[in-house]
This record gives sequence, structure tokens and C-alpha cells, in this order.
Amino acid sequence: MTIPHKMKGAILVEQRKPLLVDEIELPSSLDYGQVLVKIHFSGICGSQLGEIDGAKGEDKYLPHLLGHEASGIVVAIGPGVRFVKPKDKVVLHWRKSLGIESSPPIYRWRGKQLNAGWVTTFNEYAIVSENRLTPIPEESDLKIATLFGCAVTTGFGVIVNNAKLKIGESVVVFGAGGVGLNIVQAAALVSAYPIIAVDIYPERLELAREMGATHLILNKQENALEEINKIIYPEKEIDCFIDNTGKTKVIEFGYKITKPQGRVILVGVPSKGNDISIFSLPLHFGKGLIGSHGGEAEPHQDIPRYYKLFSQGKIKLQNLLTDFFKLEEINSALEAMRTGQTRGRCVIEM
Repeated sequence: MTIPHKMKGAILVEQRKPLLVDEIELPSSLDYGQVLVKIHFSGICGSQLGEIDGAKGEDKYLPHLLGHEASGIVVAIGPGVRFVKPKDKVVLHWRKSLGIESSPPIYRWRGKQLNAGWVTTFNEYAIVSENRLTPIPEESDLKIATLFGCAVTTGFGVIVNNAKLKIGESVVVFGAGGVGLNIVQAAALVSAYPIIAVDIYPERLELAREMGATHLILNKQENALEEINKIIYPEKEIDCFIDNTGKTKVIEFGYKITKPQGRVILVGVPSKGNDISIFSLPLHFGKGLIGSHGGEAEPHQDIPRYYKLFSQGKIKLQNLLTDFFKLEEINSALEAMRTGQTRGRCVIEM
């Protein structure tokens, strides 16, 4: 099939500035291992806010495209591609999976090169590396499938691979956004207790209750300890603390309230220069402080397993899709996420 010559995409031109939705030129052919996908739905993850805000420092690749969680349909495949074919429904994800890691595509914008990684999703079409795609059943709902790109696989992976949460262990989930809500749901699946969700937005906490949280705390970090102590009394310490905020004071707080053999899992990423300060001696005697990298998910294995759970009614995903925007409204979507106006996962509908 002929590759479209042009498409619309949301471009990060300058850090800490709104994205620019504009026309982009696609290359005329696909390179080895590349796959052309028509994007149907793209989730927005908090990591994109971090990219825009420069949380990790100076961005050396401007201007470039963004996004790492989406669903779509394969339009064409480049040489060497074996694991997807035209007309396949696919999930787009940033964690590596089966197949070739291709060279990133080179788009053109206003006569100059526009950078992109192995996967981008804030664009009508995407040239994606084969190993950032996982095919899904033909009957799959593409709206739901979007969540498997990051929110579900990261959330479940945090519980299964990072926290290794056991039946009856206590857990605090600090931050109930798209990933946090799936962490709560996965904790409920393994019968953790109590499952304490903490957030500053009441709408998100109500959704956390639907996903399996046993206790809710509408609070900021400095007031959370008293509320947590009331819930876990007389134990006074918890088994696992999971931070989705990236705020250093929250991480330090979680480290203090976990048991001597407890685990602190860092999902949110602190801004550059915001270092945490801890007393490290407990690390020598069994306490764990672990950074999560997408829940260490293996998309080709995990997406089929989690899809099976969803198809059998074992997990809830429909109610996580709460806020839909058009591509032209993407800056409104980003602002809604920043200000807590979104309840669950924020989705761009192409």
C-alpha cells in the first residue's frame, strides 16, 4: 500500500511551551524493520508532561514528536518484518518486544528534519519499530487496547515484577492517575490488604475505589502519615509503598513508613536536581528501594495475558477511559492533566 505523503501531528518545538499541531511529511518508503500504523487512539502518560517540562534536563532532539501508548491498524510493513502484517490491529508501546529494532523514522516539517523515536503516537500515522508493536485479536476494541501500551502493562508489572506483592500484604499507592489506578487494580487481584490510595483529587480516589482500593486518603504528603497510621494500627508500618508522583518528599516519606523488610517502588521520576535524602542503613538489612522501568513489562507476553483477563471480566478497563480529546485539542488535554481535571486515562481520538 502507498504510504501517505502527509499527516497531522503534535510537535514539541520548544520545552515548556504548548505543542504545535501541524502538517508533517512522511518518508516515501519504509526502512528495514519499520511498520506504518494508522493511529486510532493515543493515551497521554505523565511522562509526556515530563518531556515537555524538561524534567530530565535539556532536550537535544527538538523539534520532535511525542507519545508512547496507542492502538491502531498496520498499513504497511518494511523489509524483514515478521511479527505483524498489514491490517493487523496492534498496540503501540515503548517497552521492547519481539522483532527488529529499526532505525527511527525521519519525518519532514516545514522543510527540515523532524525527529522521532522508535514509537510516537501524537500523530495520525506512525512509522514504528517492529519491536514496539504487539498484535491483538481482530475483535479487540481499539479504545480499550490503548491502555495496554503503558497504563496496564506498567501498573500490573509494578505489582508483579517490582513489588512482588503477596497475599495480605499492605500497600500504599501514592498518586492515582492512569498507571496508579492499574497498580491499585493489580494489588486487588493479588489480594493485598489494605490497599491505600492517596491523591489530592477526590474524583481520582473514587475511581481508585472502583478499581479495588480498600481505603482512600484525600490528602497531601505532610498529612498522610496520621491517616495511614489509623488504617494500619497497630502495625504502624507498611509492607510496600509505591510512588507515582516523583516528588522527593513523598519518596522520603514512603521510605520512612515501610517495614524493615518493606519495599519502596519508584514509578514517578523526580525532576533533575531533586535528589532524595535517606538513611541508607536499612538497605543493608532487607529494605528495598527500587526504581521501576515500565514495570519491567514484556509486552509480547504480558499484553495477551492481561487481554485474556479483560475478556473474561477479571479486570476493569472501560471505566478508566474517562476523558477524550481530538488531536487539535491536545494542549487542552495536557492542561487538564496538569490541573487534575481528568479522572482516569486521557485519550486522544484521531
